[in-house]
Amino acid sequence: MRCPFCAHDDSQVKDSRPTEDNTSIRRRRQCDSCGARFTTFERVQLREVVVVKSGERREAFERSKLEQSVALACRKRGVAQERIDQLVSGIQRQLEVSGESEVPSSRIGELVMEGLRQIDSVAYIRFASVYRDFSEAKDFEEFASAVQEAAGNG
Repeated sequence: MRCPFCAHDDSQVKDSRPTEDNTSIRRRRQCDSCGARFTTFERVQLREVVVVKSGERREAFERSKLEQSVALACRKRGVAQERIDQLVSGIQRQLEVSGESEVPSSRIGELVMEGLRQIDSVAYIRFASVYRDFSEAKDFEEFASAVQEAAGNG
């Protein structure tokens, strides 16, 4: 593993342990050259997934992009980081085991909305406002009313 401080090619693993949700391994490393310590995370990747964006543009699936958008929706909502990690890991796993090598971005958006709906209604509405491109206040009102009705009936 290349050192992020001096770019030396070799480092030693000093400690390894699974993360709390058991979806990755956390490794503490020390650079053989400069002695700096850093942490890496190792995750299982079952297959390469390509995201088909609007306009048929394609790009490799990046877990970090998914994490950022979910974290942004959950910002200042008191949602534990562990819960966000579980949601992101679950979505990534669904994409990898689906058997499809190309997944429309709309499918990922629907999976995120489904997960956020179960975690936090405000985060769900925040994500939906961007995902569904709300353009005026009434869009929020209508969606929030539907969320509230579903919560009352569920």
